[in-house]
Amino acid sequence: MTDDQHDGPAPEHVDVVLVGAGLSGIGGAYRLQTQCPGKSYVILEARDTLGGTWDLFRYPGIRSDSDMFTLGYPFAPWRDAKSIADGPSILRYITETARAHGIDRHIRYRTKLVGADWSSRTQRWTLTLEQRDPAGVRTHSTLTCGFLYSCAGYYNYDRGHSPEFAGARDFTGQVVHPQFWPEDLDYTGKRVVVIGSGATAVTLVPAMAENAELVTMVQRSPTWISAVPGRDKVADRLRALLPARLAHRLIRTKNILFSVGFYQYCRRRPQAARKLLTGLTTRILGDEKLVAEHFTPSYDPWDQRLCAVPNADFFRAMKKGRAEVVTDRIDRFVPEGIRLRSGRVLPADIIVTATGLELLAFGGIAPSVDGTAVRLPEQLVWQGAMLTGVPNFAVCIGYTNASWTLRADLTSRLVCKVLNFMDEQNYAAVVPQPRGEVGDEPLLDLASGYIRRSIGDFPRQGDRHPWKMRQNYILDSAAVLRTDLGKTLRPVRARTAQRV
Repeated sequence: MTDDQHDGPAPEHVDVVLVGAGLSGIGGAYRLQTQCPGKSYVILEARDTLGGTWDLFRYPGIRSDSDMFTLGYPFAPWRDAKSIADGPSILRYITETARAHGIDRHIRYRTKLVGADWSSRTQRWTLTLEQRDPAGVRTHSTLTCGFLYSCAGYYNYDRGHSPEFAGARDFTGQVVHPQFWPEDLDYTGKRVVVIGSGATAVTLVPAMAENAELVTMVQRSPTWISAVPGRDKVADRLRALLPARLAHRLIRTKNILFSVGFYQYCRRRPQAARKLLTGLTTRILGDEKLVAEHFTPSYDPWDQRLCAVPNADFFRAMKKGRAEVVTDRIDRFVPEGIRLRSGRVLPADIIVTATGLELLAFGGIAPSVDGTAVRLPEQLVWQGAMLTGVPNFAVCIGYTNASWTLRADLTSRLVCKVLNFMDEQNYAAVVPQPRGEVGDEPLLDLASGYIRRSIGDFPRQGDRHPWKMRQNYILDSAAVLRTDLGKTLRPVRARTAQRV
């Protein structure tokens, strides 16, 4: 008897499994069915519906932090008026795209991937799935596939970062984390304190300020915040004059060139960028001292991700007296609110802990090879997509300095190229392997606290192409899809079964 013989029916098998039915998963499925039309695939989605981030987060004012002409798909023109769009509009866009291309028929909801083991003998993945029925009853099943593609991002969507605050139990009001926003929360006429100064906080403040008595944002140190237009006037003109797809392509190109150019300007001329950003904020607020104290960070622009506020809504809420910013450290919670290190007490009915997300490698997928868990920090990422030591496995990681989808779509197209390459060469499995020594660096090159806390659990990137994620769409679009796969991808031969 050989070790590949077993009792019971063989599990269901598909060519490709995508994990996650969010923005990346739907885009990946479109690329797969158009560029590899002969491949069977399913999308595993742990939640009850598609949309990922844009369905999970329901806090007031949730919106994109990139323009929708680049955050949207290149194959599905963004047709709404706003360039910086609200969450419900983005969710509707993803849903309509999935339905228009029949992708929704491939999604298996309430199905969580809890185990993924690669077999060198059978040259396929065996996936352990946990299914949850509408009543919450959980069952388990097995699915096999030839290629596994994680489109679940790198955030922990089951738990946010929630530091412990002294005296938290003494506070008599309500504490809310944006990741788990209560649907029935009424903050009308109430005093709200938002802890944090990232993208979530600067979105919450103006949205809540419309109905709250006062919204106070407490930050330990300033963050770079820049006002951007809510609508793109050039885009509006192009869409009025040209066919939708052509207009979308031109607007997308314009915005890509601007975002790459501005990022390079910030990195190469940080002092000039600091002067530009503080000057723009001073012009809006009209108070140089206020800008120096609360909106002039110690770090340079794009050492951490820049927060964009459409139509300066964050600053306008401050000018109206509906919002304020306090730069100080929290001493402790007290019954009536928060006491700061300076001794000032901020009265609050509601405290929102916009203290950030937690990173989780590839949506929690912990791959193993022949029953042995892969030590992710010991692996290198090739082309920002595939890992050393893990055959037929890819991950979708977007840009940190530009729209996520720009890089995500490149990765999905690269995965399709790899699958077609394997068919052409008659390879059942491939794995990337460096030629010579390659230095290693953290996978995400940002100084943000949420990255520093968990990046050690992730695989590493190299110090040169194709092992380094360059954070430059122009260079990547010219090189990633033209890469010679035969130079780096090594075929994996099947291991002969042992007789017992």
